[in-house]
Amino acid sequence: MDFLNRKGVAYGPVKDVDLGPYSNEFYLQANVKAPRMTGLVVKIFTHLLECPIIGTFLLFILKGNNLIHRLITNAEFQEPPLFVPLHDFEDIKEREVKCLDSSLSPPEKVQHALDCLPISSEVTLDGANSSFCRWTIMDYAKAYRSGEITPSLVAERFIAAIDESTKPSLKMGFFTHYSVDDILRQAAESTHRHQRGEPISVLDGVPVAIKDEIDCLPYPTTGGTTWLHKERPCNDDACCVKRLRLCGAILVGKTNMHELGSGTSGINPHYGPARNPYDTSKIAGGSSSGSASLVSAGLCPVALGVDGGGSVRMPAALCGVVGLKPTFARIPHDGVLPLNWTVGMVGILAGTVEDALIVYAAISGEVPYQHTFSVLTNINLPRLSLTKSISDIRLAKYGKWFDDCSHDVRTCCTKTLHKLKDNYNWKIIDVTIPEIEAMRLAHYITIGSECSTALDSFKEKNFAELGWDVRVAQSIYGAFSGMEYLKAQKMRNRQLKFHKKIFAEADVIVSPTTGVTAYPIQDDALKTGELDYVNGAALVRYSIAGNFLGLPAITVPVGFDRLGLPIGLQFIGRPWSEATLIHLAFAVQAICISESRKPELFYDLLRRKNGSNGMPSEAK
Repeated sequence: MDFLNRKGVAYGPVKDVDLGPYSNEFYLQANVKAPRMTGLVVKIFTHLLECPIIGTFLLFILKGNNLIHRLITNAEFQEPPLFVPLHDFEDIKEREVKCLDSSLSPPEKVQHALDCLPISSEVTLDGANSSFCRWTIMDYAKAYRSGEITPSLVAERFIAAIDESTKPSLKMGFFTHYSVDDILRQAAESTHRHQRGEPISVLDGVPVAIKDEIDCLPYPTTGGTTWLHKERPCNDDACCVKRLRLCGAILVGKTNMHELGSGTSGINPHYGPARNPYDTSKIAGGSSSGSASLVSAGLCPVALGVDGGGSVRMPAALCGVVGLKPTFARIPHDGVLPLNWTVGMVGILAGTVEDALIVYAAISGEVPYQHTFSVLTNINLPRLSLTKSISDIRLAKYGKWFDDCSHDVRTCCTKTLHKLKDNYNWKIIDVTIPEIEAMRLAHYITIGSECSTALDSFKEKNFAELGWDVRVAQSIYGAFSGMEYLKAQKMRNRQLKFHKKIFAEADVIVSPTTGVTAYPIQDDALKTGELDYVNGAALVRYSIAGNFLGLPAITVPVGFDRLGLPIGLQFIGRPWSEATLIHLAFAVQAICISESRKPELFYDLLRRKNGSNGMPSEAK
């Protein structure tokens, strides 16, 4: 049996590893050996894991069968550990950008972002467009400026839509907490500013949702639990939330998430599953599930999430929206639950690339007085009107990894790459990225160890209140040793060296965002959550480098599978190269916009015809 094999891999020097297209490096597919479990089965398994002797034996078997012992625990590394993926800032000479001083105020940064937007728009306020397009931040601003719609009216429609979404026929599970009074208060203040002709910024009056992992008054920060806010009260806004508030955004509440970020489905037994607007019987993805679902359904043009292992990009791809995870420390982490210190980053979910850019500009930049995990940087914003003039982008593609996904995902993403090559004359460079499965396991050890340690002081008291799937996850996380954590950090250093060598030859690495599209929410998972590590590994397959190595990454919708479920394409960039990634995502959006489809559930908050109250025409 695999778990009895104590021999580990002896990793050779990085300089001797061939990263070229004809490398003899073996591509190891995810070796997940764990059945799907829910209901009574997962309860029994949980109790077994929590038994001191039996649990220790089971965890040893699980780690061995899933190659953790061979690839990490007993492996030999020549690299020292790298504990924090904090990158020195370097001017990488990005093309067609506007450089900002990070000390500018959020409204000032937003104004500069507006200067970078293309002049024309594919959609008009009366909805006359050739294909489906979501309302953008600019559409909200134009509607408010015209006086025909006010932030207060939008807020009323928003509240009515949320009320509709909670009915038994839908049960969308968008929020953990929201306050009608607080939403209406913010909207009234914004309406008065617009009536005086004094909006703070283009974000003034725009509804923005916040993942329940980020502090946002007046709400508790629960991390998707029923108890964490009692142990860690929310006394102030997170830094990123303060910056949005300074821009006049209406902060509409805390979005649902996979409990403690410990899963990829977004099925939360306490607050219900966040459902996919393209098919409400399917998952939205996790852990920023509510944020992705809200944006996809048209309730907000943008929302904030936290990405610790693809937790922004995965649900964005599954729900057909844009997901941006910036470089580690690009956005301050103040006021975010300290669940994973070295891999988690605040990210943005948006209906369009332009909206992602505006919010990125608003919340980016270090805190002047803060030096922990902080690097003094400049912020480059992409001049999107000039994207077409960038003709020499080099896209690194690892074919075996790129193709390790479902047929529909592979076909759609490959087709998009060909379009990019034909329309922009960009070059695809074939490369090899070694030891991807080992990197996934090292990241799993890292994020699990950090989450377990963060909760250690009060986990025992509240352990029984966790969902059953998260109890299993926490048992596994707590079983990782200090030696395994150290070796995982050696793999982090090793992988960063590989990626730096690739970025010496290419501008970005391209891949699908997820290996599969959204899968069904099964009734047996609603009360206990589910353990589905096979689908989970397929969902995180392409996400790990962004978190483990602190690299920026973006996903953009590129099409649909045969069931009409969204598919995303991902670009991973050098540290601090967000502007280049946004340029590329904008190019993809332009060539794929004609294939956009309206979700099964969509709330049209700006519609002004026939006395609409903003309810979806096909609400079910």
